[in-house]
Amino acid sequence: MRSNPAFQAAIDLTAGALGGTACVLTGQPFDTVKVKMQTFPGLYKGFTDCCLQTYSQVGLRGFYRGTGPALLAYVAENSVLFMCYGFCQQLVKKVVGLDRQAKLSDLQTATAGSMASAFAALALCPTELVKCRLQAMHEMEKSGRIAQSHRTVWSVVKSILRKDGPLGFYEGLSSTLLQEVPGYFFFFGGYELSRSFLASGRSKDELGPAHLMLSGGVAGICLWLVIYPVDCIKSRIQVLSMSGKQAGFVGTLLRIVEREGIAALYSGLTATLIRALPANGSLFLVYEYSRRSMMSHLEAS
Repeated sequence: MRSNPAFQAAIDLTAGALGGTACVLTGQPFDTVKVKMQTFPGLYKGFTDCCLQTYSQVGLRGFYRGTGPALLAYVAENSVLFMCYGFCQQLVKKVVGLDRQAKLSDLQTATAGSMASAFAALALCPTELVKCRLQAMHEMEKSGRIAQSHRTVWSVVKSILRKDGPLGFYEGLSSTLLQEVPGYFFFFGGYELSRSFLASGRSKDELGPAHLMLSGGVAGICLWLVIYPVDCIKSRIQVLSMSGKQAGFVGTLLRIVEREGIAALYSGLTATLIRALPANGSLFLVYEYSRRSMMSHLEAS
C-alpha cells in the first residue's frame, strides 16, 4: 500500500495542511508587521515602532488581523505544495532515470520543490490577497486611500467581487509566481542542505525535533532573503489596488525605487527573519512527524 500514489498524495496533502496551520499560529504577528511595513514604510521608523503603534491603535488583536485568511492561505498553499512536491519528486526521478524508491540529491529535491510551488501559488494568491488587505486596512483608511475600511473577511471578499469579479482574487499572481518558483528552490534546498549538515553522515530521517526546527528556520531565512523584494512589490499591488487601478509588477517596482529608494523594498525584513525560525521550523516539524506517523500507520495496515 505504501507505493500507492493516491495514498501518498493524501498523506502529503494532510501533513502539509497541518504544517501550514502550525506555521500561521506561530508566525502571524510577525507577518502582520511585515505587511504593514512593506505597504506603508513611511509610517514606521522600524520593527519596534510598528509593533508599538499597532498595539496602541488596535491592541493585541491587531497583530492577528487576517488570521482567518492566513490559515486558509497557508493551509491551501502547503497542502497543494507538499502534495505536488511528492509528484514532482517522482517526475524528477523519472527524468534523471532513478528508481521510484531512490533518494534524490539535495539539488534535485530543491528542483522538485520549485516545480511544486508553481501549483501552490494558484491556491495561495486569492487568500493571500484577502489577508494582506485586512492586515493593512487601518493604514489604508488612515492615509485616505479608502473612505471606509472593510473589517471582516466577507466584506473584503464582497468588495473584490463587486469591483473586479472572480479574477480580482488573482491580483498580483504574476508577482506571486515570480517569488514562489525561485524562492522555493532555495527553501527546499536550504532545508535539505541544513539537514545533511546536521546529520553528519547519518540518515536525515534520524534527526530530532530541535534539528528539524533549526533546518526549517534556515529554509525560511533562505527563502525570504531571496524573494523579499518581490514579496514587497506583491503586497503593494494587492493592498493598494483597493483604492484604484494599480500598476503592474515592473511599474510598481520602478515607482518604489524612484520615490522611496531601493531600501523600501526591504521594509519589514527584520520581522520576517525573526518569524522564520518559529514559523518555518514549526511547519517542517509538524509536516515531518505527521507524515511519518501516517506512513507508519499505512505500512501497518
